[in-house]
Amino acid sequence: MIEGIFLLLGSNLGDKKKLLNVACMEIDKQIGQITRKSALYETAAWGKTDQPTFINQVVEVSSDLPAKEILVRINQIESLLGRVRMEKWGARMIDIDILYYGQDIVDTESLTIPHPGIPNRQFTLVPLVEIAPDFMHPVIQKSNKELLATCPDTLEVNLIKR
Repeated sequence: MIEGIFLLLGSNLGDKKKLLNVACMEIDKQIGQITRKSALYETAAWGKTDQPTFINQVVEVSSDLPAKEILVRINQIESLLGRVRMEKWGARMIDIDILYYGQDIVDTESLTIPHPGIPNRQFTLVPLVEIAPDFMHPVIQKSNKELLATCPDTLEVNLIKR
């Protein structure tokens, strides 16, 4: 069983909170047990800014599936929840990224783990630090907390009250 599999969930179309909740249920069913969940955070869109705000959340999963199979199942969950890939960084019903797969490093044409955007995105680091502040990035060898302290991104990440 691999622990320390961290996924970033995001939505900026439809009933965003409901979509994240359903995505978590599907992850629990199809990928593995969710062991920790961050709060929900609202952020402006990153990369392509002329679109609705996002709600993001990070979950930690325990699974015995290989990383490539997790990616296959993530794509199935995204399709199930109405994800249509039209443009890079475009608006979407649901987006699920693999941030970390334990301390493993994967670098293939279809999958890069750890996710290359982690050190540069507050909307990723803020919820990561909430649930795993001391988890070490296996390439950079800094904790999530250290990465957040030096993150160049200035977009606001706002906690959504429960």
